[in-house]
Amino acid sequence: MPDSTATDVPSRLPASAASVSRAGYAAGYALPAAAVRKPVIWAVGISKLGELYRDIVPDYAAQADVQIIDKGYEAVIDALARLPAGSVDGIVAAGSNGAFLRERVALPVVLVKVTGFDVMHALARARRALPSPSPTSRIALVSYARPAPEFERFRSAFHLEISQHAYLDAHDAEDLVHRLRDDGMEVIVGPGLVTELAERAGLTGVFLYSQDSVRAAFDTALEVARFGRIEAQRRERLDTVLRHLHEGVAAVDLNGRIEAINASMAGMLGVTVADALGRVLDAIAPALDIARTLESASAELEAIVSMAGKTWVINRIPLLDQGTLTGALLTCQDSQSFARVDRSLRSRHRPRHLVARYRLDDLIGDSQAMTQVRALARRYAQTDSTVLVHGESGTGKELLAQGIHNASRRRDYPFVAINCAAFPETLLESELFGYEDGAFSGARRGGKAGLFETAHNGTIFLDEIGEMPMPLQTRLLRVLQEREVLRLGANEPVPCDVRVIAATHRDLRQRVAAGMFREDLYYRLNILRMVLPPLRERMDDLPRLTPLFLERALARAGARMSVDALQASLLPLLAAYRWPGNVRELENLLERIAVVCADVVDAREISHARLIEIAPELGAMPDGADMATPPDVAKTNNGRIIGARDAHLDGVASADIGARPPAPLTGRARRAAEELARIRTALAACGGDRSTACEALGISRSTLWRKLRDASDG
Repeated sequence: MPDSTATDVPSRLPASAASVSRAGYAAGYALPAAAVRKPVIWAVGISKLGELYRDIVPDYAAQADVQIIDKGYEAVIDALARLPAGSVDGIVAAGSNGAFLRERVALPVVLVKVTGFDVMHALARARRALPSPSPTSRIALVSYARPAPEFERFRSAFHLEISQHAYLDAHDAEDLVHRLRDDGMEVIVGPGLVTELAERAGLTGVFLYSQDSVRAAFDTALEVARFGRIEAQRRERLDTVLRHLHEGVAAVDLNGRIEAINASMAGMLGVTVADALGRVLDAIAPALDIARTLESASAELEAIVSMAGKTWVINRIPLLDQGTLTGALLTCQDSQSFARVDRSLRSRHRPRHLVARYRLDDLIGDSQAMTQVRALARRYAQTDSTVLVHGESGTGKELLAQGIHNASRRRDYPFVAINCAAFPETLLESELFGYEDGAFSGARRGGKAGLFETAHNGTIFLDEIGEMPMPLQTRLLRVLQEREVLRLGANEPVPCDVRVIAATHRDLRQRVAAGMFREDLYYRLNILRMVLPPLRERMDDLPRLTPLFLERALARAGARMSVDALQASLLPLLAAYRWPGNVRELENLLERIAVVCADVVDAREISHARLIEIAPELGAMPDGADMATPPDVAKTNNGRIIGARDAHLDGVASADIGARPPAPLTGRARRAAEELARIRTALAACGGDRSTACEALGISRSTLWRKLRDASDG
């Protein structure tokens, strides 16, 4: 048996750059071809096999770094133990050496296999090596481990008298050679070990392997090395991904022992990666209960587990190999970080209905009141403080809230609006604060995020805040104070960064006094205060609003008439109306007129009587009993009464559009007062031109003069 020392075995690989290659793969990018080392193949063989290697190795110099190891298997194992992992990509060996190495090294070992042609050529050489009078029965074929069945069929087919034998180790081979010599054998065909023993015993040895067999083994070794590198690269990249995941990941075998784990999971379990490998996962963290997944072979996603004083979201996934269970994968994430990521994704990829469409410039009006509103709103938009907006229905409170949102730093995040008067108490609570799975009958599976969570980093607009039920006012106060939301049925609050803009047409101070609104919530909401004036108190904006709404309405109706012509007919009637529904009522009324008159080409064909027929409200002034401004909103944003102004038209004092109307009258007196008010409003709208006013009112100049005279006499 050859010497087992390793003096000729290289202690380092001269042409390798294994560490550089591994670093490149770990960094996650492909290295240039020049930086990637060639595969390193060890060709293990002694004596004649080694000589055969030397004849072939130069042909593979461009493809691989093939190193001939002319030592026994024990020396090879010792040498591999001294080298860094990954230094050798594969081993080529034959016979007992190859079988021994296959069982004891963690590298691919490719055996040099004997082909039928090898046997035929070897037997032909053995026949020529016999003395001429010797029969073929003097030839013996020796192979490792077991006789080759192919040769048995070959021998039977050609009626050969050649015997076949097998050996298990070096001592067995030596004994076999001596027995064959004693039996009269003259030539022994076999691997290098057997042929050397035969020659020592005075027999003729014929080497069984050929160059073609060795080349085939080298080709296979290179292919195995190539696939091994691909797999190693994939594994290295996967390890790199796992190392950089914030989510905890662990893989276990069928016994629940940890095969792979990243640092995040080890940190969650309170152990190191090295200590965790090989241990049973359930023994470290029984709450994770991975054994249940191994028993059922079914996935369990988004399970909630309490561990180490925290709540975790975990996924248990069985690992299958061609339908056979081989282990399980477990991922684990802190519920708080999970919620933060979920909210961030929802806010950045929000639906269209969570986007504010209007800007502060969409608040149309050049009156002093509206100029003040826009200026103050821009100032409020630079802060995150809560805003309380007062205004009658239809004045544009939500439009103002959207404008403040779009002018703020939160413009890229959701704008969520809800009318607190439009939902019953139980439904409003679930809409605002959300609920957990199973919180109540009919709850959506998996729960639902409330509007406060949906508006994270953005703005929530609470319209008609004065109608919110008292129990919900308490919960809203906590959200404003603590900046966190507790879902229905939940135990842990969710942090929530939301700006609140509330709006009401109520006098909240009166509701506080009546016990219908929490005083502490009122003061928490009333930080930044705004008042939207009603349309009747900014009638100067009517000539600008009317053509804007008319143009849109006529376009939607497909009408072809002139906007200016229709506006000229409408404006005196519009100016005489008190607009209890404010700008919304104006827009809707003009929409009605545009639809009804869509087929009319010339607006001059539409008489005042026709317009009043379409919009009867323009023909009679409301009695004004409900027009008084609530005490809580009686002042404008700069502290002065909204809309107070005086005008003198041809010596006739105009009605104060913004002042409180006189006490309601009845019968003929009320109708006379309403008619006089319309006349004076028409004169104001026409700049005092009585002819134009008469045309707008549909009366003669004498009738106008008489009515003004009667009013003056009265």
